[in-house]
Amino acid sequence: MNVPLWVWLATVGGLLVLIAIDLVVVDRKPHQVTTGEAAKWVTFYVSCAVLFGIGVWIIGGHDFGVEFFTGYITEYSLSVDNLFIFMVIMSSFKVPAIHQHRVLLIGILLALVMRGAFIAVGAALIAQFVWVFFLFGAILVWTAFSMVREKGVDEEYHENAVTRWVRKIFPVTEDYIGHSMMVKRDGKRWITPMFVVIVAIGSADLLFAVDSIPAIFGITQEAFLVFTANAFALMGLRQLYFLLGGLVTKLVYLSKGLAIILAFIGAKLFLHALHEYHVVPDWLEINNWVSLGVIVVVLTLTTVFSLRKSSRDPEASGADLELNALSPEERAAAAQTGGAGEADHAEAGRSTRESGS
Repeated sequence: MNVPLWVWLATVGGLLVLIAIDLVVVDRKPHQVTTGEAAKWVTFYVSCAVLFGIGVWIIGGHDFGVEFFTGYITEYSLSVDNLFIFMVIMSSFKVPAIHQHRVLLIGILLALVMRGAFIAVGAALIAQFVWVFFLFGAILVWTAFSMVREKGVDEEYHENAVTRWVRKIFPVTEDYIGHSMMVKRDGKRWITPMFVVIVAIGSADLLFAVDSIPAIFGITQEAFLVFTANAFALMGLRQLYFLLGGLVTKLVYLSKGLAIILAFIGAKLFLHALHEYHVVPDWLEINNWVSLGVIVVVLTLTTVFSLRKSSRDPEASGADLELNALSPEERAAAAQTGGAGEADHAEAGRSTRESGS
């Protein structure tokens, strides 16, 4: 796929325009994002991705169009699995509901820049060394095995090395100061918890790239499609966070379904490498239509069985979030306060009941 420089520049410029619109329209005045507002923006970003994919299909041909849509669906699905981690981080840092959108926006923007660098390196390696396909395939198979082996999700956030390093280098204020990330006190620069949580979100999303980047290279080796599929998936992730909310915890089989997809793509990478070494016959190949069909079917079945399991056994997903341990009155109050304040509000509710009794 021959992509001229001006197409790259126009695409990156278009993505920057979308980010600018998000900053000006959505985040101009910090507020708690409602479900209706999130639904409209998710529809907008998905529509942008679909229109872009149609453009790739018309201009580049149906093969590249299928590769883009398959890659986009895969990346978006892997991103949904990461939303629970974002919820845990938001809760751990007690991010005010009105600032959660900005945290996700800046954190994911940083991740997009870093992923771009990863994609460039990955594309260069694949162009030079066939054995990289074996490496990427092994990463995906091991990740799939790890996801199946996991018995549960750690609900407590443990700061990674990058976040701990930031805390050591800079003094951190105790409280949030609006949406400021840095303040000056007594002639000394301090960072706020807003800065730390953005680092936590960005670095966590960068770790997610360990499986998502090899996964999409298993679908297409075109750097342009790899980058744009990642970009559109990340762009819509913020609003999806507010739209799905607690529904993510009801997708109890999501990790298992994603494990099947990653293992499938890993096998496809192995097979592609064997083709490059002329070890297997030409007819033994997994084409793009098969890949798209497998991914769509697995995700559909995963969603259906997860929601059925959650409806029959509420405790299957009820233990995932602290919110589920609240009384109905506390849940209603927590819903009004927003995502990050749920735990605090719950504690306040318990304290009120205890003092009243």
